[in-house]
Amino acid sequence: MKSLYNVNKAKKCETDLDLRVYTSNLLGQNDELVLHGGGNTSVKSTIDGEEILFVKGSGWDLASIKAEGFAPVKMQALLEMAKLETLSDNNMVSAQKAAMIDKDAPNPSVEAILHALIPFKFVEHTHADAVVTISNSVNGKRDIAKVFPNFLIVDYVMPGFELAHTIYEMTKELDWSSIDGIILHNHGIFTFDETARESYEKMIDAVMQAEVFLQQNAPLYIAQKFEPSECDMQKIVKVLSEAKGYTVSININQTPLANYYASQENLREFASRGILTPEHIIRTKRIPLIMEDTDLEGAVKCYMEAYEAYFKEFAKNEVMVNAAPNYMVIKNLAVISFGKTPKEAAVINDIVEHTMKAVLRADKLGGYESISLADSFAMEYWELEQAKLKK
Repeated sequence: MKSLYNVNKAKKCETDLDLRVYTSNLLGQNDELVLHGGGNTSVKSTIDGEEILFVKGSGWDLASIKAEGFAPVKMQALLEMAKLETLSDNNMVSAQKAAMIDKDAPNPSVEAILHALIPFKFVEHTHADAVVTISNSVNGKRDIAKVFPNFLIVDYVMPGFELAHTIYEMTKELDWSSIDGIILHNHGIFTFDETARESYEKMIDAVMQAEVFLQQNAPLYIAQKFEPSECDMQKIVKVLSEAKGYTVSININQTPLANYYASQENLREFASRGILTPEHIIRTKRIPLIMEDTDLEGAVKCYMEAYEAYFKEFAKNEVMVNAAPNYMVIKNLAVISFGKTPKEAAVINDIVEHTMKAVLRADKLGGYESISLADSFAMEYWELEQAKLKK
């Protein structure tokens, strides 16, 4: 991981928000930091004597975000929210919108309160592969503490208000200058500083430390284990389209990585251990369909029945999404992603590729381990995440 910061390009930025856009785009260019709308950034500014947080707007992608993609929110309102013992999602969204100085701007990121709590001008948040790979391992807590001794380390907490309030309580007596950033187990990493360059490069340096640790302790060598053969793709499209209620587009992955992943022993157990970061679940569901025989219809039926059982175990007032899988792993053949459009299938494939690499490397650190079933359900059916899919 290398810094992409270019002094000459940065000099062309006329305002702090311009710099924020510039370094946000740098983060978004690297899919090992964020994927498809993931991550968020912010900058604090003073307008007419009032401190304002410009935070990434919901629905924007860091790779392409522009100045209008940042929501301007009154800092004091966000800081007051952090002190509350409870705050519903609807009330949080309403309060944040009410505190915006531009009502036409996009809704603020669900992490806006946390960005406000961090007392530095620039703040970066990514779901860096290297960091969450270490975190999503059996020995993750030990290894994260080893790699990031000067970071505030937070056990997994539901994103949004709950996470912000947890960090508010943890940092009441904290000297923020004593830490280099924040690690959120099974979720991601924050860095921050008074300048755009330092905040951005702290992120790059931190992720580089994680990459070095992985290279030393969990190098990934992919050797093709067989010659991929063809399968009946027309049948796959037909069966999955019937299950989903629309004609699916498929993305077929037979790269050496997918080949190696699909050839693992005990494939069902191996490939069904959960998501890499919480926000992925709305795209991929918690686990794929595993095909180890030729009965596709039977496998899809069993998958959907298991999904319905998972839903019933944790549901309160939620409405179940379609129970069909969003991707499948075919033993010794391929990984196939499904979407309403080719673009959606490609997005799911991107997420799955990053997950496959993380699973293989985390296993070398003692074993891959994702968030719990209950936490997975809470994230999958979180109304603020479901709203992203509707957009």
